[in-house]
Amino acid sequence: MSEKSKTFKILFTGGGTAGHVYPIIAVVRELKRISLNANFYYVGPKDEFSDNLLSQEGIKVKNILTGKIRRYMTFNSLFQNFIDIIFKIPLGFAQACFFVFVVNPDFTFSKGGYGSFAAVFWSWFWMSPVFLHESDVIPGAANRLMNKMALEIFVAFSVSKTEYFPPKKMISVGNPIRKEITEGTKEEAKKLFNLQGGKTGTLLILGGSQGAQRINDLILDILPRLLTDFEVIHQTGEKNFKQVEAESKVVMTKDSEPYYHPAPFLQENELKQAYAAADLVISRAGSGAIFEIAGCGKPSILIPLANSAQNHQIKNAYLYHIMGAAKVIEEENLTPGFFLERIKLLFHRPEEMNEMRQSAKAFARADSARIVANYIAEYLKQ
Repeated sequence: MSEKSKTFKILFTGGGTAGHVYPIIAVVRELKRISLNANFYYVGPKDEFSDNLLSQEGIKVKNILTGKIRRYMTFNSLFQNFIDIIFKIPLGFAQACFFVFVVNPDFTFSKGGYGSFAAVFWSWFWMSPVFLHESDVIPGAANRLMNKMALEIFVAFSVSKTEYFPPKKMISVGNPIRKEITEGTKEEAKKLFNLQGGKTGTLLILGGSQGAQRINDLILDILPRLLTDFEVIHQTGEKNFKQVEAESKVVMTKDSEPYYHPAPFLQENELKQAYAAADLVISRAGSGAIFEIAGCGKPSILIPLANSAQNHQIKNAYLYHIMGAAKVIEEENLTPGFFLERIKLLFHRPEEMNEMRQSAKAFARADSARIVANYIAEYLKQ
């Protein structure tokens, strides 16, 4: 069979979170754009939201049991560790072994996370070439463990700033983002969110999957004062939406209510329009969020999740801050009054805001997904 007619089999794997799934989707879309003849597979822990997203892209999903070792010492964590070590991890390993053997992938791409280890191990064991992608400055425990099985490691930040991995193995490509996220327009955003306009600016507030509650509480605390000057699009998180919606109606006046637009979760089309409308983005400091904000060329205030693994969000945030694209407020300094004044101060400094936009665009690697896709295609066609 000629290389042109061969159908390649590409296996993706990750921990199952949005931070793992969205970059995979971005790479798959680029592989389709360059017309690589391939079938796509995914192995990872069961997550209905992620599974639906992947399936919509034509990726065949196989869920496996996964476990993780909890490092905090409580009776409950010790019991859960016991269950995972004795039952979940061995069963998940057996499931992954069978699936990887049957698929026999030509290429395995891992986004990391505890849910990816079994698929990476068996890909390496069955001699499929393994490539990792690390989104953060400080690699997660799973990618540290898997780095010896990988031929090369794509990294989001520069090789000199990314810790732990051997420099000769790393390729700095940025964090793959969906190209479509950067294609919103202010006109479509106005229609979609029923934006009123006439304020100093529009804020987009993104809490993140783990850290929405703390930011939601902060926004509710200052919401009446915030809406005096700003229009707000607020992604609250699915679990928090009803509470935020109810509490916001208590603190808002009827006149300010049209300027507040809460949503449990912004789907792709909603998110791209929200980015287009935003004059300033307030977000956690996960790598996925940072690179999306940068790709859209938006100034931002980053609030790193205080208890993120290895403090990777704090490291990510300050590295991005050094580039001049964002301000960082750590949770210990996150008082309502200080936060509100920080936002107002930025809008009183239009030149600084413009410099932040330019720095964000300079930092962005909007072509990251295409670079990774081209690398995969060239590797397979060797």
